[in-house]
Amino acid sequence: AFGVIADIQFADAEDGHDFGGCRRRYYRHSLRLLREAVREWAGERPPIDFVLQLGDSIDGQNARRGEAESALQQVLEVLGQLSVPVHHAWGNHELYNFRRARLVRSGLYSRPAGGSEGPPDRECHAYHCSPAPRLRLVVLDSYDVSTLGTEPESPRYQESLRLLREKNPNDDLNSPEGLKEPHFVAFNGGFSQAQLDWLDEVLKFSDENQEKVIVTAHVPIHPCASNGVCLAWNYEAALSVIHSHGCVVCVLAGHLHDGAYCLDSHGVHHLTLEGLIETPPESNAFGTVYVYEDKLVLKGRGRIPDRVMHF
Repeated sequence: AFGVIADIQFADAEDGHDFGGCRRRYYRHSLRLLREAVREWAGERPPIDFVLQLGDSIDGQNARRGEAESALQQVLEVLGQLSVPVHHAWGNHELYNFRRARLVRSGLYSRPAGGSEGPPDRECHAYHCSPAPRLRLVVLDSYDVSTLGTEPESPRYQESLRLLREKNPNDDLNSPEGLKEPHFVAFNGGFSQAQLDWLDEVLKFSDENQEKVIVTAHVPIHPCASNGVCLAWNYEAALSVIHSHGCVVCVLAGHLHDGAYCLDSHGVHHLTLEGLIETPPESNAFGTVYVYEDKLVLKGRGRIPDRVMHF
């Protein structure tokens, strides 16, 4: 069993709204809701084995307020009360607050320190591990190709900006207005070919060893588990790799605060978790996933509904 939570987006700030001005965000309360989640996970019997934090642990406004380090520390202190590993995906809000080079040296860097668990690029926060026999967890970096968190003179930034500009002519690169492919906005990102090649090798190994694989990333990779905007730039390429193997049973993501779900044509479940940040203080948004031989059972709390995913 493992815990799941997405889009905490903590800031020590008064309630605000999303970029559209119509969705309420409970910045300060999100830390209290996280504490409730940690207390409940700590009391699970049998105990959970790990927690997935699906990205956007702190809000971007912390950077403007000069509070990025303290906000991150408060979130990590709460999660640190757990006696099990926490696997972190990197989201756009982490990258609004920190350069990638800083995140590598932070508590959000959950990629193992040694060995070959991830791609050769150490700043790519992708890795895999086996939390139980015949089960593999793969954490993907959906901002491996992105203009966020990188130096403007770097090749990563330049290539990402070229790709974004090719698809998005808007002055505001966060605006999907008028785009044929509305997911080409700056608050999304994509996967490098090196990361996709690495993923292909990991899944090949899992096929050969008859493992079930759970893939996680901050940004959804299936249009039907998205609103059409919150979607990885080259989601088709990621899906192509996943569909060329039989081992992946589920893809877990955050980013879209409303949440979404679909079962794709290859029998892979795509579950996008509701965001904690837009959860009223009297509710919550986290869950526990129980792994069986033939299914995943999600017990949701608050805004997150229960779900059974057979494979």
